[in-house]
Amino acid sequence: MRALDVKAMCELYDASADLTEALMGLARETKAKGWWQSYGDALPSWFELYVGLEAAARRLRYLQTDIVPGLLQTKAYTREVIALDDPELSGEEQERRLAVRMERQNLLDRRLPPPPALEVIISEAVLRRPLRSPSEMAGQLRYLIEANDRPNVAVRLLPFSAGLHRWASGGGFAILDFPDQRGRDPEPPTVYSDGPTGALYLDKTREVDMYESIWQSASERALDSAQSTRAIRALSEELYNE
Repeated sequence: MRALDVKAMCELYDASADLTEALMGLARETKAKGWWQSYGDALPSWFELYVGLEAAARRLRYLQTDIVPGLLQTKAYTREVIALDDPELSGEEQERRLAVRMERQNLLDRRLPPPPALEVIISEAVLRRPLRSPSEMAGQLRYLIEANDRPNVAVRLLPFSAGLHRWASGGGFAILDFPDQRGRDPEPPTVYSDGPTGALYLDKTREVDMYESIWQSASERALDSAQSTRAIRALSEELYNE
């Protein structure tokens, strides 16, 4: 809808000045295109929604039990994931998907608006699962160590010794928290998980509360950032003599 049409409707329904301004702002934002839209079909349609939500979030929390999260993957790691997930893609198509995923990581370094805070709890199993090239997997471990030096990033290791956490059988997920919007209530937290055929978005209070409890259970068992850095470095020395 056009912002002028929204303004006229707000006047008709006697909306407050603050609400009118907020709704007109939303109308303008719906016309803005995200960077990812220039890549066309290199992104699945169901993932486009997530990338947009991710760009709007103030905090991102990932619990990962199977794979390094996309925002912290090296180029070599991402390239192998793409090749395994879609072996029928041409080399050119694989490179386009790689470019999208690398562009997405710029989220963590943007200047305006401020980048979101990223906290990742990652299972030790993920870091012990190698790439085809040992040197490239060693590079991925170094990248995770370096990520912990960023002021807005916390990488936390969930070691085998921690045992099971609540609903450990449920797999990985992300929780997105959103900022306040000009006096309006913020968007509700959203839980996201995906698979080969699509994605699941949950924002009902009882659903989010359940995933918050899973996150809390894993968080209580995970190492803190400093401990995780030391543990990942030790793991790299054990597996790759680095």
